[in-house]
Amino acid sequence: MAIGSFNEATRQGPMAEINVVPLVDVMLVLLVIFIVTAPLLTHSVKIDLPKASSSPNITRPEHVQLGIREDGGLHWNGAAVSLGELESHFAAAAMQEPQPELHIRADRMVPYERVAQVMSKAARAGLVRIGFVTDPSQR
Repeated sequence: MAIGSFNEATRQGPMAEINVVPLVDVMLVLLVIFIVTAPLLTHSVKIDLPKASSSPNITRPEHVQLGIREDGGLHWNGAAVSLGELESHFAAAAMQEPQPELHIRADRMVPYERVAQVMSKAARAGLVRIGFVTDPSQR
């Protein structure tokens, strides 16, 4: 009885081989499962769906161009406005239905603080669709 024996002469060293029999068993089981389920995946149910023809209802609200120059000048659709007049323009635009989009065009060197002030005034007036217009060309 070598099991539980304290005799050093009969003790075997650790086994350094991988037993692949359980791995092969698992792989064969998976192969059988995939062979059985693969034909079921290609089976589809034929359904005659109703046909409908419609065109998308595209209602594009007008947009407002707001320019912010490097010197701090503001332009509402090309016309120069002051910061006080801008709030009344924002309020009037917010009351329109559908609400116009506000496209902000700012010079490259305009401080972000100025752009943030304009955006916060627009948000306080109720404008929710605010976007930036950028130049896509790379320099």
